[in-house]
Amino acid sequence: MTPRASGAEQIGPEHESLVIWGPGDLVHRLDDVIEVYGQAMGYSPDLLLSRRSYMASHVHRRDFRAVATLAADGRLLGFGYGYRSEPGQWWHDQVRSAMRREARAYWLANCFEVVELHVRPAAQGRGIGANQLRTLLSLADAATVLLSTPEADEATSRAWRLYRRFGFVDVVRHFLFPGDSRPFAILGRTLPLTT
Repeated sequence: MTPRASGAEQIGPEHESLVIWGPGDLVHRLDDVIEVYGQAMGYSPDLLLSRRSYMASHVHRRDFRAVATLAADGRLLGFGYGYRSEPGQWWHDQVRSAMRREARAYWLANCFEVVELHVRPAAQGRGIGANQLRTLLSLADAATVLLSTPEADEATSRAWRLYRRFGFVDVVRHFLFPGDSRPFAILGRTLPLTT
């Protein structure tokens, strides 16, 4: 029997299902979430230990929304989550400091932050990330959405191709977050999604 999230909505083909998670669902599957995150980002086990506690705390943020893709056997193939981006949150304050005043007013006044969106490398290229992003953004109640992604070749990076296909534009490029030596791009778009 396939484990399902409490009250989860099943979407997608029979061999895998996209489910909408509540805060308790993400916390219950936190070990699996960290495993997928580590595989997708290539982070060391030491770094993953520190990320575990902050991911668990994110479920308490305002307007928290999460999705997950489960294989038929219940294995987590991918996940994504976000929440209202507000002053006092580490990511919000870092990104705000890199923006001009006009950009802050436009992008951050009523913003949903896509905090994490990941798919196991072995399951990439099957549309899982696109389905997760589409569903997550459809759940967001905000005027804009922002996310950060490592700088990469847009022609070869699956993540970059996905974000561009969804209409994300450059907001800040080559941004360095404290504690990570890689440059990141901050990308954004308006909401809601239109077909």
